[in-house]
Amino acid sequence: MNVTLPATVPAVSGEVGSVQSTWLLRRLYGSYRLSSAFTWWWRRRFTPGGWLVLLGIVATGMMGVDTNLSLAYQAFVFLCLLLIAALTGTQFSRAQVEAERTLPRFGSVGQPVEFRLTMRNLTAKPQRGLTVTEDLADPRPTLEQFISTPEPGEERRNFYDRGNGYYRWAWLLSQNVRGKVNEVPCPELPPNGTAEVSLTLTPMRRGVLRFDCVAVGCPDPFGLFRTFVRVPRPQSLLVLPKRYFLPPLDLPGQLKYQHGGVALAASVGESEEFVSLRDYRPGDALRHIHWPSWAKTGKPIVKEFQDEFFTRHALILDTFLPVAASAVFEEAVSVAASLACSVQAQESLLDLMFVGPEAYCFTMGRGVGHLEQLLEILASVQPCRDRQFNSLLRLVLRHAGELSGCLCVFVAWDEQRREFVRRLREMGVPLMIFVVTDADAPRLEPGPMLAEPERFRQLPLGRVAEELAKL
Repeated sequence: MNVTLPATVPAVSGEVGSVQSTWLLRRLYGSYRLSSAFTWWWRRRFTPGGWLVLLGIVATGMMGVDTNLSLAYQAFVFLCLLLIAALTGTQFSRAQVEAERTLPRFGSVGQPVEFRLTMRNLTAKPQRGLTVTEDLADPRPTLEQFISTPEPGEERRNFYDRGNGYYRWAWLLSQNVRGKVNEVPCPELPPNGTAEVSLTLTPMRRGVLRFDCVAVGCPDPFGLFRTFVRVPRPQSLLVLPKRYFLPPLDLPGQLKYQHGGVALAASVGESEEFVSLRDYRPGDALRHIHWPSWAKTGKPIVKEFQDEFFTRHALILDTFLPVAASAVFEEAVSVAASLACSVQAQESLLDLMFVGPEAYCFTMGRGVGHLEQLLEILASVQPCRDRQFNSLLRLVLRHAGELSGCLCVFVAWDEQRREFVRRLREMGVPLMIFVVTDADAPRLEPGPMLAEPERFRQLPLGRVAEELAKL
């Protein structure tokens, strides 16, 4: 396997990003990449029986050091010949198949997803003893990721471990594994026939999970070793964030006047302005039918209204982290997704606000947007490392006059975030604060939320679901 290294790679500050450390990591990257590929190949190809034969070869080889044990020599030679025959036999047992995959629209972190494969035999002979699994996208990090993304807590490791980058490689590899697919036996494929196989995917990370190939395992006649036929079928599945159960929330705020209202929205507000007439759609209220237009056109016509007064809440997600990945950030995204699911979208608007490459504000509810769209956005949000926290404050202040209240999900509780809360309270915006912290973090002081401690929640890792259930 050839590994191509880019000519330039951005370095990080401090000891990790020093010239000497970067030079060493560049040299080690190819070795780690090759060793990971070899380990994956080794573990996958041998069956349980094949592993027993390997152990037998090692054991008899060690006993064969004593030349008086002729039986050990014989066993060693026999097992070696058996393994060679198995390896040779795989060259004559390759399957010729096609595969079609049927995936659901979404998956969720930690929730098993079942999907179907339709296998087709391309030969005039039946094919038996096959197994089926999936090859997902290569989880090995790129050189740029390896150089510029330190492992959380790497600064606490000793000089040798920081220098060789092995633990960083292992951590990045685990972060890039987005899901696991089980391996199942394939039913016998009749000549030129088809069979359906049901597989189970367990998503482990939110975001886009990419499928590369359907992998068909073909064992040798002895059942010790197998080769894999890879049927290219690139496809992707969006994995939504993990969600927690929340009891009904007593959201802060009240109805507020919205300049311009929300056109084409469901009529739930207390003040409505007539906008236009349109064709009837299933679900429209009968009281909105415009009878004179129906009599004139011969088909049902309804009146559209524009709501002027309604509740509008902001769901503010803190994306400002000094690192590229963090368990705290992932839990914060899950908390935001859980809060979005708990809001009664048919009675209010919810504005999701966060900062990424730019400032984002997505509105959901009352016919404007849908929960699925908001969860799709949360599935792809990433930490922001190149902008200042004040950019989030400016985004919220632009909409503060229209907000009935704010739900804030923070990844820290420092002076910047306390000042953020203080500014919104001075403007009279009701708040509910959630701060996700490490499991061993000390108890946080509410600070500007001291007057309303029941609206300030600390969510330590490992107890997030427990704390949210207490709301």
